[in-house]
Amino acid sequence: MVVLGEQIKELRQRHGRTQEALANELGVTAQAVSRWENGICYPDVELIPSIANFFGVSIDELFGYDNERAKKVDSLYETICEMNRRNNGVDVDLDDCIALARNALIEFPGNPKLGLALAAVLFNAGYVRRGEFHIAGPDGYSLYDIERHRTYPEWREAIKIYEKIIPELQEGALRQQAVTELSQLYKNMGEHEKALQLAESAPDLSASKLFLRINAVDGVEAVAECGNALLETVRCSAELIESIVLSDHNIPPKTAAGLLQNAVGLFDLVCTDGFYGRLSGFIACLHMLRSYYLWLAGERDAAFDALDLALENAKALDRLSENSPENFSAPLLAHVKVGVHKSESRFALELPEVWPWWDVPEQGKVKSEMQADPRWDKWFRAAQ
Repeated sequence: MVVLGEQIKELRQRHGRTQEALANELGVTAQAVSRWENGICYPDVELIPSIANFFGVSIDELFGYDNERAKKVDSLYETICEMNRRNNGVDVDLDDCIALARNALIEFPGNPKLGLALAAVLFNAGYVRRGEFHIAGPDGYSLYDIERHRTYPEWREAIKIYEKIIPELQEGALRQQAVTELSQLYKNMGEHEKALQLAESAPDLSASKLFLRINAVDGVEAVAECGNALLETVRCSAELIESIVLSDHNIPPKTAAGLLQNAVGLFDLVCTDGFYGRLSGFIACLHMLRSYYLWLAGERDAAFDALDLALENAKALDRLSENSPENFSAPLLAHVKVGVHKSESRFALELPEVWPWWDVPEQGKVKSEMQADPRWDKWFRAAQ
């Protein structure tokens, strides 16, 4: 019972209470409290609820169990997240990852953090196992294939979990992740009103975490936060260009390819030394999509040039996973952490399989044509 005594002392000091105050509350002497805290003896069992109530904690926390539970939950969460990151576009061990998350919730039922971990794996599993599909609307704009998406058991289950845990998650990164992923699933399933409700509950861009963090610090820390916000804003802007190109089928292929090149160019405005860090993978995907539109435009040489650039950036990301510098090197980003997750997968190796990364109308036809070109085999071998 030495641990119990240490917990009583820690809680008492944390709350600024004296031994006498606790003793008066319990109807015992201050000497008795002192003996508990020094491990000489321990309080009667019937006093345990009163002691916990005095400090406003659960009996588990009074005995130090909550701390151990929290450590176990955090450890399981990080393990599940790391496994999920390995399944980036390719099913490496999704079944094992889902099983681990389900077993974690059996051990810690109702835990919102572990619920998020399971939902995130199911969110990813839907993309990896089944894919995101689009259909052409009568007006030439892309629509999500909601009828197909609604058949995905992973996404249906994930939505139920997100809806259950979001009210239990405090404001912060975990809740933001849950809201973002649920919003995407609502779109995938055609639940646009629910997605709009989530959007209305979120702060404006200027009140987002990225921008508020700039006001929370000063000096070099403020410069670093400005760099973080700048890099994320550029990434989001490039994603918006990509989304418009994919959604508006009225844009001619050659124009679409040029717009995607402009999206890559946004990164060059801030990554002036050509080092894109963790964003190299996204840039590789932009080049793969660009190759698709270049091929449709009849610019076959340029299409394979784009594939080579995709491979170059994918290999840069793979090298970064093995030996990552601490910070970016461009002047605007010199204080921004690179922050690449270590991964067992090689993105370059996956490129031929995941090309062109996004679902596009003539994907199968274009890929078969490009694969018939001898340059595809050369590119494929270079990716291995």
